[in-house]
Amino acid sequence: MIIGDRLREMREEKKLSQGDIEKRTGLLRCYISRVENGHTVPAIETLEKMARALECPLYQLFYEGEEPPKLPNILKRKSSDEIVWCSTGKEARYLNKFRRLLGKTEESDRKLLLNLAQKMANR
Repeated sequence: MIIGDRLREMREEKKLSQGDIEKRTGLLRCYISRVENGHTVPAIETLEKMARALECPLYQLFYEGEEPPKLPNILKRKSSDEIVWCSTGKEARYLNKFRRLLGKTEESDRKLLLNLAQKMANR
């Protein structure tokens, strides 16, 4: 699909002239003509202005159906609540080793390490 053809088609369906689009968007009529004729590729911000001028959602500039396209089944990602650091793999082994070593240290050394870790985290 060529975006210029789609913009012209939608503009003509709504019985709007390039001058009408010029008034609604603030874009020059010669620029609108260049886009519709495929001489210029508009930026996304320009397409947003055009969609507002045509009173349609932005996706309709790229899709010819009435409803948004159905998204394919994408593997469901875990939410941030479901992801627990160190629950599996290398990080889990690292944390277990760290816990064992902390269990062998003196209380004053544990406080020192905790203080150091807090300072590092704040950087």
